[in-house]
Amino acid sequence: MNHFESAKPGTTLAGFDVLAKVGEGAASFVYVVMDPKTKQIKALKHVIKNTKKDQRFLDQAESEYDIAQKVKSPHIRSIDRIIKTREKLISVRELFLVMEYVDGVSLERLLPDTVEQAIQFFLQTAEGLGHMHRCGIVHADMKPSNIIRMSDGTVKIIDLGQACAIGTKKERIQGTPDYIAPEQVHRREITPATDVYNLGATMYWVLTKAYIPTAMSTKSDSLVEGLDGAQIERPKPAHEINGEVPPSLSELIDDCVRVEAEDRPASMDIVMERLGRVLREMRDGAEASGGSKTKKKT
Repeated sequence: MNHFESAKPGTTLAGFDVLAKVGEGAASFVYVVMDPKTKQIKALKHVIKNTKKDQRFLDQAESEYDIAQKVKSPHIRSIDRIIKTREKLISVRELFLVMEYVDGVSLERLLPDTVEQAIQFFLQTAEGLGHMHRCGIVHADMKPSNIIRMSDGTVKIIDLGQACAIGTKKERIQGTPDYIAPEQVHRREITPATDVYNLGATMYWVLTKAYIPTAMSTKSDSLVEGLDGAQIERPKPAHEINGEVPPSLSELIDDCVRVEAEDRPASMDIVMERLGRVLREMRDGAEASGGSKTKKKT
């Protein structure tokens, strides 16, 4: 819960005109704003420290800004600058992230129209994640709500709040229970394989509207130590839930969500190569059958 009131449309915040509130977190609000000088539309994240415990939210936002400077890509939302407000000229009490305004809808709110379109979205997401990995960074919270589909068919990855350097061991369990990898639950090293798992769980939900069994119990309100690998059920194959999913895509997803990181595809490049192969198979099959397969809904 936030300990401060959100800004109202029509007011000014950090020199920007507030147009609307579009989201909120534990100690933050996100707004659509306009720069009164340039008339450019931006997203503005406002994080405020009310208690000592809130310091971690300021630290997380500052880390998000630093990481965004390292991973610039057409498929990742950019963060232009950070604005800090200091208390007594020493400690930072609040900060603002001036971000690219992404005018689209998340895959959580608007599913792809077809399996083929879903694969195209997954390919772009994997490309963005692969770029992050080459920059030495893991997103570590990939899920449908963090993939924004645009009207032109492109996608943007958002929310770098959990992102970290490859090899990081986090003190706290961080991640979204329905997509979280076993190594995140057990606080082992976060690596590109973590994003492979998170993306696999994301693809599964987008195509089936079902969640894979993870190491984290979703029955608890708090993130606690979860199941070990031997206790985690294998998910039902995606093509058995959604008949429009090709078995080869179902197999890729199953490989992505293997319990042991070394059993997953070794890189996002491999995930992209396999997604591309599935797409070609679908298109070849559609040509052979008069194009009927690509018109079916997910």
